[in-house]
Amino acid sequence: MCYNANSQQPTANSQQPTANSRQSSADLHARYEQAFLAELDKKLWDAADRLRTSVDAAVYKYPVLGLVFLKYVSDSFTACQEAIKAELTDPNSDYYLDPADFDEQSYQDEIDAELADQDNYTARNVFWVKDIARYDTIQKIARYQLGQPYTVDGKEAKFGGVAKLIDDAFEAIITDNPALKGVLPNISALNIEPDILTGLIDLFADTNFNKPIHNGMTLDLSSKDILGHVYEYFLGQFAAAEGKKAGQFFTPKSIVSLIVEMLEPLAGRVYDPAMGAGGFFVQSEKFIKAHQGNLDHISIYGQEQSHTTYNLAVMNMALRGIPFNFAQGDTLKSPAHRDIKMDYIMANPPFNVKQWYDESLQFDKRWAYGLPSAGNANFAWLSHMIAQLSDKGRIAMVLANGSMSTQTKGEGNIRAKIVDADLVECMLALPSNLFTNVTIPACVWFLNKNKTAATRGKVLFIDARNLGYMKDRVLRDFTQDDKDTISQTYHNWQKGENYTDTKGFCYSATLDEIAANDYVLTAGRYVGAEDVVGDDTPFAEKMQQLTALLYEQFAQSAELEEKIKENLGGLGYEA
Repeated sequence: MCYNANSQQPTANSQQPTANSRQSSADLHARYEQAFLAELDKKLWDAADRLRTSVDAAVYKYPVLGLVFLKYVSDSFTACQEAIKAELTDPNSDYYLDPADFDEQSYQDEIDAELADQDNYTARNVFWVKDIARYDTIQKIARYQLGQPYTVDGKEAKFGGVAKLIDDAFEAIITDNPALKGVLPNISALNIEPDILTGLIDLFADTNFNKPIHNGMTLDLSSKDILGHVYEYFLGQFAAAEGKKAGQFFTPKSIVSLIVEMLEPLAGRVYDPAMGAGGFFVQSEKFIKAHQGNLDHISIYGQEQSHTTYNLAVMNMALRGIPFNFAQGDTLKSPAHRDIKMDYIMANPPFNVKQWYDESLQFDKRWAYGLPSAGNANFAWLSHMIAQLSDKGRIAMVLANGSMSTQTKGEGNIRAKIVDADLVECMLALPSNLFTNVTIPACVWFLNKNKTAATRGKVLFIDARNLGYMKDRVLRDFTQDDKDTISQTYHNWQKGENYTDTKGFCYSATLDEIAANDYVLTAGRYVGAEDVVGDDTPFAEKMQQLTALLYEQFAQSAELEEKIKENLGGLGYEA
């Protein structure tokens, strides 16, 4: 039996909306979603940070992220259980159990049997959660006295402390979901005060991942999206607390979705050598489902150096039921998948890493276009990805803008060889302020080992620096229209249909043109400046108009000054 555990009923007006009202409603929903997530961030982090006291952030993050995960799987299980029961008791449902066919006790027994059937949950990629791992159980038992007996899942036990209680919950989940073995933390080993752990349990108890509502409006946010957002935010906050750059751990969702829409990874091997929490894989799954594709037609590969972030990526895939082949470690020094050729590589490696090189790497076969600078890993990442490509493989890689023009320590020569090999397909210049706590301007390199007849010997330059909007005081984001404009321009150019160069936005350059520009790949150099609408008013007439306006403003200013003086005098403050 298969049930939909996450169906939500919108509260929008049921009348047929106009185009303007649809846009207005979409904007309102977007603003409410942003406000909901911002409030959730602040509430959770402020309270968690108050509980932290003397606990080091590097230690404290494990119980915090672990409890967020526990709350999520518990909420998802409860929501799925409610949906199953609703299906079983709804006369209009295909799974309806008619009470007339049973006596009272056997009817309830049949309902209970269906609710206890693990297959009904795994069919919907919802974790089966034993009672010991359900959040309300944990919250209740956490207040017991040491040694106090309790019975759960049909077993008798004695309370051994809050940390052991959480560890027992993790162990119960791992038993039914072995992909998480070695991923969930051991809380007892962290020696955190019981009061702090109890405070964290209470903190997350009020957060419901399955029923997001803001100002009375039911939001179109999936529980997995909320979980991912909370993880991303907390990782950023912990990174800042540990003195690291928060933005190096994750790629903004709008960039991830744009890249996936441009590469269209519907079948083949998908790889991210700096995978973070697995954002590109999650978005690829959404893209495939949106285009009626088959997840069985792709294979997922990734590598991540950070232990905590690697664990989050594993959780991300396990929650979605996506098979994966992940490795933890330094991709540049110890690539785990170097013998496997990839069809799609999407990555946002950390920018301008200085200490990456090792003497053992000097003659590595990956440096086919030249030995990368020992003081900057940008071209090492690019060379690594090219070496991993299949004969039809494609790359989308986010890099610092300096990669497009640098000439230092052989980097210009490597870039020139990659261009001459006709691997570069598109260069996309991004707006500023897209990344959390990272101000370095960025671009996306698109490479293709199997260019179309329309694109061979050419590179498309897209300058998107003027697109997007400020979603808060410090962060910019793309609208869906922005992403559609960019991806459609790219796809039209690939097909050789309905594409024209547009000043200030896009330009198709030949390899000869690029060579004439010293192989600099800065988009602005090729697309030029957007035409400014001309003003045909003669200069003398225009100057007279502006002068008249200026003197009118002078007069208004003098009049305002007199009124202010008069008012001050009336108050006894004459000069």
